[in-house]
Amino acid sequence: MYKKVEMDLGGRTLTIETGKLAKQASAAVTVTYGKTVVLVTVVGARDAKPDVDFLPLTVEYQERFYAVGRIPGSFFRREIGRPTEKETLTCRFIDRPMRPLFPKGYACETQVIATVLSADDENDPDMLAMIGASTAVSLSHIPFNGPVAGVRVGMIDGQYVLNPTHTQQKESRLDLIVAGTKNAVVMVEGGADSLSEQEVLDGIYFGHESLLPILAAQDEMRAAVGRPKIEFVAPEVDAQLKQVVAEYATSLMDKVINTSDKMERQDATRAVQEEVLAKFVAADENFNRHGEVKSLVKDLLKSMMRARIVETGERIGGRKTDEVRAIATEVSVLPRVHGSALFTRGETQAIVTATLGSGEDEQRMETLQGMHFRNFMLHYNFPPFCVGEARFMRGPSRRDIGHGALATRALEAVLPKPEDFPYTIRIVSDILESNGSSSMASVCGGSLALMDAGVPIKKPVSGVAMGLIKEGDKVVVLTDILGDEDHLGDMDFKVTGTDVGITALQMDIKIEGVSRQIMTTALDQAKAGRLHILDKMSESLTASRAEVPEHAPKVFNLQINPDKIRDLIGPGGKVIKALTAEYGVKIDVEDSGKVMVFAPTGLVGNEAVAKINALTADPEIGRIYEGVVQKVLDFGAFVQIMPGVDGLVHISELENRRVEKVTDVLNEGDTVRVKVLEIDQRGKIRLSRKAAMEENA
Repeated sequence: MYKKVEMDLGGRTLTIETGKLAKQASAAVTVTYGKTVVLVTVVGARDAKPDVDFLPLTVEYQERFYAVGRIPGSFFRREIGRPTEKETLTCRFIDRPMRPLFPKGYACETQVIATVLSADDENDPDMLAMIGASTAVSLSHIPFNGPVAGVRVGMIDGQYVLNPTHTQQKESRLDLIVAGTKNAVVMVEGGADSLSEQEVLDGIYFGHESLLPILAAQDEMRAAVGRPKIEFVAPEVDAQLKQVVAEYATSLMDKVINTSDKMERQDATRAVQEEVLAKFVAADENFNRHGEVKSLVKDLLKSMMRARIVETGERIGGRKTDEVRAIATEVSVLPRVHGSALFTRGETQAIVTATLGSGEDEQRMETLQGMHFRNFMLHYNFPPFCVGEARFMRGPSRRDIGHGALATRALEAVLPKPEDFPYTIRIVSDILESNGSSSMASVCGGSLALMDAGVPIKKPVSGVAMGLIKEGDKVVVLTDILGDEDHLGDMDFKVTGTDVGITALQMDIKIEGVSRQIMTTALDQAKAGRLHILDKMSESLTASRAEVPEHAPKVFNLQINPDKIRDLIGPGGKVIKALTAEYGVKIDVEDSGKVMVFAPTGLVGNEAVAKINALTADPEIGRIYEGVVQKVLDFGAFVQIMPGVDGLVHISELENRRVEKVTDVLNEGDTVRVKVLEIDQRGKIRLSRKAAMEENA
């Protein structure tokens, strides 16, 4: 059945339709905003996957280049198989707010696919995909405790802007994605230009209020054309087995909870599981519910940890709720990289490097908005050894890309302008140990590595991950959460910033939402933690080094006459290629005549710049040049003193005596020193060998 709903959203019409496209899917909707159109489908299996104890939800988002009337620039002229970074991040935006809203224990295969069918130059399709995904699942037979909706919030001239266009985003000091249900915010992701906690908080709730009409539209569609939901009853826990496990394991868990070391705690947990299993097997040698028992032991550990935090305020290992783990920082830890830092916080450690390159090193990205070039990249790597595992390495996962994007936003806000620091910058964060918040370690290490490389950042940046334990009316906010606290908690809230304000944040909620008061407390507590970490980082480096390292490339800027660009390039690039090969430099030339020389050392760079100046300079009256005889005539010789610049040496200017024939003194191909006597209004140059000889006498 066809159904269409329209509403005004930020001064533009948002349209949601169903019943026209992809009718064999469990549900399908199209969402239109301006001239951007996204089709979102969902297909859900009717039967649960056997032996699966998680929600098998997959989300795919794909941008088609036909949406903007363009053929892909790849070799195969089709969209590449691996999702782009934008597609991967959008998948995460959709998945993260929706996943907690499926019933606990639901294990039927579920797939959401969002496809961009049309895209204009102003309206980003990512939020439309999120809206469409929630609507499609709401209309389907799949049980879902939604709906959920998302909007983007910007800030221009101190005013919040709903779903800013691509043009407006360039002027905005805030780029915030807010997802929520009717009652609460469930996800936040974005960056800010060192805004205060209050400004960010107000932006979050401006976004939440703005998305309420979208939720109402989804409810309207659900009431009109929604399919009946399948009956789902979560698998019941065997109460008797749970009680027996608790009797066996509770007394053993105190030791586990008091074990600070992550690996030792994991070993202690396994030991408890094996001891409890041994009791069951001893009582019944045919006992075969090993998996259930191990799961119940983990559930018991989780509930005991949560209860201890809420009742006593004491965390794993005895840490206080607002206490940051011990921090150690080092810089210049690697001798041949341009900038490096080792950041260790508790059992989380990252070695972070900064590499400086030229304009040729910029990342080229083909997007729906056209070709873009990125001069700052941050790559996050999470090898299996950092958590004591052995598994295949398959390249960056969606999680790795998401963590890298968060760290990128955190540091981008403090980078110098390209015209002030014309380098391409690449940060690589390799996680060496992980026990909570490795993305925040990447931010802290990245800030130190940039400063170590001599990148003049505005201010150092740090980050901290916040957690939440909510039991009834009791609420505890945790600073600098461990991996176990992330697993057992209700919120993962990462906040980065300088001593002035916030540069990036990311929040995921495992419960149905958090109140404004809880979020205010979390932001205030995060600020205290962030400032504490900045203070610890300052023990290694307080500001950027005055210069880039000696072994880093040096950048030389010079301005030449635009008419001389052809002389520097040469026919078929012959001249510039020869310079590049001779000096081992990279030379970028702009149409304005601006030339940037990227040299491996300062000495080589100075030599290359001198050569470029010689090639592109205008001839000066009274200056002596070394030139090559191009042509000999009866009355004189034409000498090239610069590329493409010839002058005439009259026969009377060859010697201090009378010369009968020009060839008695000069022949074609000879090298000769000449002085510029005159440049007339037509640009004709009069040279003198005689004057050059007299000056050198």
